[in-house]
Amino acid sequence: MILLIDLCYKKGSLSRSEFVDPIRDCVRRAGSLSKVLHFSEVKGDEIKGCEKVILCGTALKDNIYAKNIESFSWIRECKVPILGICAGMQVIGSSFGGAIVSQPKIGLEQIEITTETGLLGQSRMIEGYHLHNYGITLPEGFLIVAGTRSSIEAFKHQEKPIYGILFHPEVRNRWIIKRFVQL
Repeated sequence: MILLIDLCYKKGSLSRSEFVDPIRDCVRRAGSLSKVLHFSEVKGDEIKGCEKVILCGTALKDNIYAKNIESFSWIRECKVPILGICAGMQVIGSSFGGAIVSQPKIGLEQIEITTETGLLGQSRMIEGYHLHNYGITLPEGFLIVAGTRSSIEAFKHQEKPIYGILFHPEVRNRWIIKRFVQL
């Protein structure tokens, strides 16, 4: 079972159909079951029994998650693989000491994968879909695996199976979610 965490401003918001449901569909197509919880419902115990966690993105003007970073303290102690997508990457980065910074992007862009990982594969260029106002600075203990220090597209924790990607794989790169499910 993979836990999908909805980072939208309120439980059951219309944004869920755009930012959570497509990821749930990708997880299902990759052969895994999932359950969805709004971030306000996750205290840490909800992770028990889950194989993995995906923190989903949210709408451009929705940054309520950033005002509630303390509610994500469970991430630092989590024992299962975590993938943060867009806002989810910002939550992971903030939980480990990174700063959320202005970095607006909308549309398709070339993304350079700079470091080979089990999630993104070997170094190369891919095209990814962006829909965000914010990025994250590199937190201590993480490696940039795509992009540059001034424009981080993806990172990975040096020791734990924790990944973040700023672009939206549910739009253009569904294979990334499938690889995460299979890690």
